[in-house]
Amino acid sequence: MNALINAWNRTVGALEPAGDWVALLPIRLLMAWEYGRAGMMKLNGTNWFANVQDNFPFPFNVVPVEISWFLATWFEILGAIGLLLGLFTRFWAASLVVLTIVAIGGVHWPAEWDSLAELWKGYTVTDKGFGNFRIPLLFLVMLLPLVFMGAGKLSLDSVLARRFGSR
Repeated sequence: MNALINAWNRTVGALEPAGDWVALLPIRLLMAWEYGRAGMMKLNGTNWFANVQDNFPFPFNVVPVEISWFLATWFEILGAIGLLLGLFTRFWAASLVVLTIVAIGGVHWPAEWDSLAELWKGYTVTDKGFGNFRIPLLFLVMLLPLVFMGAGKLSLDSVLARRFGSR
């Protein structure tokens, strides 16, 4: 039994330092890809926010749709670059959390629901009349470690922190 415990402790001892370097990297890369792709689709597409602006939470529902489209497009593109490089990660992750909450409320949340069971039908990828908030909710949850923990050691944030002596 002691041999098993010692093997476990050695394994954990080896993984923990590596985790400081690489644990958050896959989340950053996946979120960079997804938000970058969404931003590029907006950049090359037509503005459809006028169709859903009334669903946006205040104060986003009173911002002109051209400004909302511009901000969403560039926050997704620049946020993706920031996450990819691990530069100002907490700022970009927090910004994308706000953008994602607005997207859930404005686009992915069901128009009407009478019970939690009916609302739960919207936890899906395709909208069959009950919304489709599964993917943006997953993105939201994946951004939270980046907000609270930053980018990890394999990032420009870490390089800058070491260079300027801050955490």
